[in-house]
Amino acid sequence: QKLKYALNAKEVLTICMNKEVKVDGKVRTNPRFPAGLMDVVSLNSSGENFRIMYDTKGRFALVPVDKKEANYKLCKVMNIYTGPEKVPLMVTHDGRTIRYPDPLIKVNDTIKIDLKTGKPVETFKFSVGNVVLVTNGRNRGRVGILTARERHPGSFDLITVKDANGKIFRTRLSAAFVIGNENRTEVKLPKGRGLKLSIVEEKAQKEKRAAHVAKQ
Repeated sequence: QKLKYALNAKEVLTICMNKEVKVDGKVRTNPRFPAGLMDVVSLNSSGENFRIMYDTKGRFALVPVDKKEANYKLCKVMNIYTGPEKVPLMVTHDGRTIRYPDPLIKVNDTIKIDLKTGKPVETFKFSVGNVVLVTNGRNRGRVGILTARERHPGSFDLITVKDANGKIFRTRLSAAFVIGNENRTEVKLPKGRGLKLSIVEEKAQKEKRAAHVAKQ
């Protein structure tokens, strides 16, 4: 997805070097800075904020968000361990290392981080009934409610997810990212709201849209 604020690489570099672009509240002058899932990209001149998400085709999508939502991001807990001098440490999916985390936070949980302070303000447990986003595999970008979890010692643990259309699918536990409690998502979803359509459904939707345009 392109915003089309720059027409070539030179203009991109100029915009970045003028400190017009922020990622997670910090100015980034490197046009190749690796922004990823859940990162908030802010443009100073236009005052716009975008969150990087996945669409149902597995592509990165820029989701416009308001100023309030741009002040936080969600991070998946990847590892918890004890570091030097017995200091407990927590590592998130975006590479952050947080010291002295809440003992109730476990691996695969999601934490809500205040981008101004860099500290966790809320926790979303990886448990049945919560809303998850799939981040890997053929179901990448789909959103639904976690309905079951299966443990397979020596292999990959699996989960079952049910989306808003009632469709049920399974994926690996490691591909799930909790984004809210029950039916409420903590972040704004991209176009389609994480509902994957079949080829027939997509065609019908396009025809309906084309017919509506023709009437106008």
